[in-house]
Amino acid sequence: MPDAKAPLDLLLLPTWIVPVEPAGVVLRDHALGIRDGRIALLAPRAEALRHPAAETRELPGMLLAPGLVNAHGHAAMSLFRGLADDLPLMTWLQEHIWPAEAKWVDEGFVRTGTELAIAEQLKGGISCLSDMYFHPKIACEVVHETGVRAQICVPVLDFPIPGARDAEEAIRKGVALHDDLKHHPRIRVAFGPHAPYTVSDDKLENVLMLAEELDAGIQMHVHETAFEVQQALDKTGERPLARLHRLGLLGPRFQAVHMTQVNDEDLALLVETNSSVIHCPESNLKLASGFCPVERLWQAGVNVAIGTDGAASNNDLDLLGETRTAALLAKAVAGQATALDAHRALRMATLNGARALGLEQEIGSLELGKSADLVAFDLSGLAQQPVYEPVSQLIYATGRDCVRHLWVAGKQLLDSGRLTRLDEGRLAAAAGDWGRRIAKG
Repeated sequence: MPDAKAPLDLLLLPTWIVPVEPAGVVLRDHALGIRDGRIALLAPRAEALRHPAAETRELPGMLLAPGLVNAHGHAAMSLFRGLADDLPLMTWLQEHIWPAEAKWVDEGFVRTGTELAIAEQLKGGISCLSDMYFHPKIACEVVHETGVRAQICVPVLDFPIPGARDAEEAIRKGVALHDDLKHHPRIRVAFGPHAPYTVSDDKLENVLMLAEELDAGIQMHVHETAFEVQQALDKTGERPLARLHRLGLLGPRFQAVHMTQVNDEDLALLVETNSSVIHCPESNLKLASGFCPVERLWQAGVNVAIGTDGAASNNDLDLLGETRTAALLAKAVAGQATALDAHRALRMATLNGARALGLEQEIGSLELGKSADLVAFDLSGLAQQPVYEPVSQLIYATGRDCVRHLWVAGKQLLDSGRLTRLDEGRLAAAAGDWGRRIAKG
């Protein structure tokens, strides 16, 4: 821990602080101090003002919370936003997205698309994201340059993909990328075997062996649709999650994305192995993929995080909006108005996401010694009045346009709604150029 008597780099004085841990707490008339990129002080306002600070910022009408964690996405697919809407998943993938990727995705596409996605996410209060897409080395470069925190999942499929001729090459490049970045303070390299129906047993066993050796995460689309599960049963008599368990993949480092199909056996496996589930409600709704039973999972003790999925199937990267959808959908699916209350919804978008990515000791809650990954939401607008319970107002009455400030490791990446490291005009022009090229075919 840093010297408690040393001057703070920054003292923040918001109207409310929601630390997320302990659960359900809202601190009023408190302050948060940052030193050397970490949370060094969390104290009543009067006490905090006695500490010397290089900079003090009043944040009236604002709620200070941990930065949001987008636990699943495909960043560069922001350049395919709106390209093939209103189609079922397999039609969308096989007839539109995969052909477009084969034609257009190169390093330049990934760089611009990832920059665009990170800019959108920072402006929406997301300080940490998980990305699974091609040319992961380029994504890592963009993450490094922009200052955001990320888990970069190396995509692994049984067929050629942009940047890798086969799964062996993808895995080999992934291991090299992990070795290059294993000491990076903001980037974790994980493995991203695409889905049970696109990756064979031998490749999954190889991924597992390397993940255990490197202590790396494994993120995978699992039980996204009823069709996927039924197809596996018809071919092998085994549900995809059961197959992954048989192969040894399930465990604390495993991140099962979607999980719209969960029976009693699936639930037991998730609980037994302490695997995490990444819920992507709006993508699932738009593709009519099904409903993840969030409340049932939560009550059983499964760690449930939240992700936006890619902008090609959502169509935005708005995690605050996603969290509101998740809370409302959980109530309808469970048939209980008490399901996934506002505080638990915020926890799902922060600490649960950090835990899924193996980062819960570093981020996800406002606790002394943790990294100063913070977001300030402005609740002073007419649409948020009156404020009886600020977390309820945040989840049910606030949009991402209310995000004012964001810090990652104490460095401000969003100041009064303005990006500090990315040029929005340049990004918009570059994205427009790509859009015109792709539209022409």
